[in-house]
Amino acid sequence: MNRRNFVKASSVLSLSAAALTACSSPKSASTENDSAPFVDEFALNELTINDLQKKMQSGEYTSEALTQLYLDRIQAIDKKGPHLNAVIELNPDALAIAKTMDQERKAGKLRGLMHGIPILIKDNIDTGDQMMTTAGALAMEGHKATKDAFIIVQLRKAGAVILGKTNLSEWANFRSTRSSSGWSSRGGQTRNPCVLDRSPSGSSSGSGSATSANLCAVAVGTETDGSIIAPSSHCGLVGLKPTVGLVSRSGIIPISHTQDTAGPMTRTVTDAAILLGALVGVDPDDAVTLESRGKSVADYTQFLKTGGLSGKRIGIEKSFLEGHEAVVGLYKAAIEVLKKQGATVVEVELRKGLQEIGGAEFTVLQYEFKDGVNRYLSKANAPVKSLADVIAFNQKNPAKAMPFFKQETLESSETKGDLSSKEYTEALAKTRSWRQRIDRLMAANKLDAIGGTSIGFAGCIDLINGDYDTGFYFCPPAAMAGYPHLTIPMGTVHGLPVGFSLIAGAYQEGALLAMGYAYEQASKKRERPAFVRSLIPG
Repeated sequence: MNRRNFVKASSVLSLSAAALTACSSPKSASTENDSAPFVDEFALNELTINDLQKKMQSGEYTSEALTQLYLDRIQAIDKKGPHLNAVIELNPDALAIAKTMDQERKAGKLRGLMHGIPILIKDNIDTGDQMMTTAGALAMEGHKATKDAFIIVQLRKAGAVILGKTNLSEWANFRSTRSSSGWSSRGGQTRNPCVLDRSPSGSSSGSGSATSANLCAVAVGTETDGSIIAPSSHCGLVGLKPTVGLVSRSGIIPISHTQDTAGPMTRTVTDAAILLGALVGVDPDDAVTLESRGKSVADYTQFLKTGGLSGKRIGIEKSFLEGHEAVVGLYKAAIEVLKKQGATVVEVELRKGLQEIGGAEFTVLQYEFKDGVNRYLSKANAPVKSLADVIAFNQKNPAKAMPFFKQETLESSETKGDLSSKEYTEALAKTRSWRQRIDRLMAANKLDAIGGTSIGFAGCIDLINGDYDTGFYFCPPAAMAGYPHLTIPMGTVHGLPVGFSLIAGAYQEGALLAMGYAYEQASKKRERPAFVRSLIPG
């Protein structure tokens, strides 16, 4: 979750000294023979949900066969070869679920476009099955939820085959101010499939790496501030952070009840629209979803039209027109695509004031994390029952739980009071002001959306110093406002993907998907990862 860097530095416009140090991945991160390039001839590479449905309909594949192919793929390149380390646990029930979906198909029962589709989910989402839910933390090892999270219920109803769970930045990257995105004490370090010694970003690191590397058809991530958008951008994916309230959070290990949401991480806008439709729903156990009544739709693919940018007014974040010349070049090229597709482009400055708000957001997250984690653990059958227990476990097991960085964010959160605290309510008012800021800016300029560079290209993995910024971070405004945010690939810098973002007001997912689809179809910037060992010659 890149919000940690935003809070720590209060700016993402400069490159830290850590970026200047050379890095290369250890042998285990490369192919078994370092001198030989990895040859990727996977039969299902880049196949979409619709592609897979056609193959199952024709009889070329069954869901069981697809599931086995993805499981074999995970063994071949996640656990061996490039060793992505994106999947933290496989679902022993996956093949059985797939067989059931095949039987239903044979009997003429089809649940929809997700029927029989293999999917991976992030390891902070409860599944009432044989898999654990740990948020990547050794302190949570052994915890098996007693029931499915609401979104897992929705996915099962839709016919999805849950292959397993993905690794993540431990506690969704809310543990330390110098953590490495994609590292957890239970799962180790996830790698970026584009360049293996580069960060996959976080906290939905495993979902991003796995989907980009074709370890699954699609995946689910979660976000508080950047945790869907940033890894999607770094791994060359489409990522959608929905409006807070469109997708239930019950049964998901929380950080913030005002900013958390789950969402799709996919290789195409169409797949994101299909997966979003399977996730949405009003959940009695998550009161904020009541606000989505009448605002969600079952089929978001209805919005996908190639003319989705024609006549639209797009605000373009002005600050991203400066910075790393290669990233700025991609951004300017993306703007030209918008214009050629019939959009009017207006320069705006949304990010003004982010620096002063960063501390307020961190304060809000600390209070809400303590409250939310304590509530979750108090009802779970986990070996730890509170945030204080988690901290104590890590202190007793530093060699395994904290070998590279500590837990100062957990500890500072534990010192906070309850949600009636004046410090909390004042900080929350500051962060929520972003709703009005975005609304005013869009109204004043008659905008349909605001665009920007999602995040800069991926930096090197550094377990000692932690993450560093390469600039262009666009996630905080929509995150703090609780508004939807879509990223689509806009090109690469030395093989490192960079995403183009669109944000809009509450429950405007359909409009964003329409504009994003038009941009995607006109630009076609998604590239299969090359599994390059390192950009350092030699």
